[in-house]
Amino acid sequence: MIRRIGKNLGLHEGDAPPESHAIERDGYAVLRGVFDPGEVERLRDECDAVFEAYPPERFRDDKAEFRYEMLNRSAACQAAAGHPRILEVVEPLLGDDCHVIANTVWRNPADFGGGPWHCDAGPHVPRPEGVPWDERIPYPIFAIGVHVLLRPCARRDGPTAVVPGSHRSGRLAPFDALFDENLSFDGRPPVLLVGEAGDVAMFASDSWHRGMPASCGGGRYFLQVHYGRRDIAQRLRAPDATHQLSPDAIRRAGTDRARTLVGLHPPFFYDA
Repeated sequence: MIRRIGKNLGLHEGDAPPESHAIERDGYAVLRGVFDPGEVERLRDECDAVFEAYPPERFRDDKAEFRYEMLNRSAACQAAAGHPRILEVVEPLLGDDCHVIANTVWRNPADFGGGPWHCDAGPHVPRPEGVPWDERIPYPIFAIGVHVLLRPCARRDGPTAVVPGSHRSGRLAPFDALFDENLSFDGRPPVLLVGEAGDVAMFASDSWHRGMPASCGGGRYFLQVHYGRRDIAQRLRAPDATHQLSPDAIRRAGTDRARTLVGLHPPFFYDA
């Protein structure tokens, strides 16, 4: 746990919700009943309107299933990102000046095929196999993914799964097991983040996680909010659309490395 001391960071010595400890320890937590039915309905209505008003984004096979920068496009989504119940869990881990780095709504279909095990960026503290984390050091969390469920999500709907403790591995999921539904870490099997509309699932960005294949369900519908430490740049829009560069600086960046050096990165995790 951390806290901001002036312009720097120190250890958080105060109380924190049990879900904060769970994310630090296990890599995930689920908050039940955060949003009431009326709030969920408003979120869903505004998200539906965004799907209608904005065309599919980015060149991906599944691009019709999501829309970016939701806090710019929906007052309800912006309010949801600032819900006190969510902030009280993420702030002890990221600092009370953490911010939203990405904000996407997902509407996966009933035949959602799932995806591979991955972590969102990172791992932020990479280590070779066989080097365990020193338990005397609070495990650092740099970003947290939050899913606000906009409809019930059971196993048949293709929920997000997380491998407990994998965020502490310092490694990516094994490449020969990226679609293994029983992948485990340190003897701990995956946990399905199932829930009702209005529940909130959250996980450390380093955790091995994936969408599971749907089977005769309704698919997933959730608002995704990524929170990051103050030091991590916002990614609501891609760098070529939002940056701090002059036209001359962009013109002078004549190679791919010159462009990334000044901050013009190709879209990747979090990026719109």
